[in-house]
Amino acid sequence: MKIALIGYGKMGHAIEQVALKRGHDVVLRITSANRQDMAAAHLAQADVAIEFTAPAVARENVLACLSAGINVISGTTGWNENLGEAQAKAIEKQVAFLHASNFSIGVNIFFEVNKLLASLMNGQPEYNVSIDETHHTGKKDAPSGTAITLAGQIIQNLDGKEKWVLNDINEADSVPIFAHRVEDVPGTHTVTYSSAIDDISITHTAHSRDGFALGAVLAAEFIFGKHGVFSMKDVLKIKN
Repeated sequence: MKIALIGYGKMGHAIEQVALKRGHDVVLRITSANRQDMAAAHLAQADVAIEFTAPAVARENVLACLSAGINVISGTTGWNENLGEAQAKAIEKQVAFLHASNFSIGVNIFFEVNKLLASLMNGQPEYNVSIDETHHTGKKDAPSGTAITLAGQIIQNLDGKEKWVLNDINEADSVPIFAHRVEDVPGTHTVTYSSAIDDISITHTAHSRDGFALGAVLAAEFIFGKHGVFSMKDVLKIKN
């Protein structure tokens, strides 16, 4: 499989190493210094583009790849309002698009545990739920896309919760998310249900970027040759 890396920072380098070990070729590397190479003629070298950049440029990057007829994996968070446009473009161009707030296999299993715990805690009003997330200082968006996904799952499964809020515990209908930025932390997420009697917590801690990189390459392998819109649940064959 021939891969175009859109974004070649620490995450792009980690993806490249995993891809090469799995026998793939990286035929294009896009950074802020060579954005002119985002032209369709260059993109056409690749079977799949893997995009990890920044919220401000993710929409433009993804649409350029899809318009060029290239299947796209995107792990950039913070541009959810434009995902529908990207999905529609993939369908129009008969290519594949897969966006995930987190490509780690462990995190995607964590998502399923989070949904189950929220459904079990429904009807237990003595517990207050909150999310705590910590990432490296280079992460541009806060809260993380993973934390927003966790909050959305809780809102869907816990009566009385209608939205998430950042660093605020005073709104009863909200799921508070506390975001921290610390040097050299790949990503830690904790969901806590707290009462006067006890606390129940689930935590996922990433030890490196390797899990995210492997998941992104597995997702690229999954959409290779496919058309349509997919998720990590499709990649990992999670049924519910």
